[in-house]
Amino acid sequence: MSTRTPGHGSFCWNELMTTDPAAAQAFYGRMFGWSYQDMPGKEPYAVIRCGEQGQGGVMGMPAEAAGMPPCWGAYVAVDDVDARAKLAEELGGKVLMAPRDIPDIGRFCVIRDPQGAVISMITLSGGD
Repeated sequence: MSTRTPGHGSFCWNELMTTDPAAAQAFYGRMFGWSYQDMPGKEPYAVIRCGEQGQGGVMGMPAEAAGMPPCWGAYVAVDDVDARAKLAEELGGKVLMAPRDIPDIGRFCVIRDPQGAVISMITLSGGD
């Protein structure tokens, strides 16, 4: 994540899920001048760098997204992801991916608003 601490309701991360991460990195690297930092873990994940700042990530399509076309997703920082997921449902939205932990990053979920748009919410842990 970014080194700045985003406030509640702030867009804070963008992520590409794609069937060919290497090709996507080459395309966006040339298009926007991005560089990438590979992150250790069981699934390949590369942090998008714009200068020294981490702005987002590139990952392969996870098994639960099989059949989806490659897509960009946005994350909004929230004060309490579990409470906000519940509120989304109370307001007529749907939780598509229940809140879950990302080790050393925070806790996130994916929701769909009543009109059908999808967005992710995240409560960041103390680190960057």
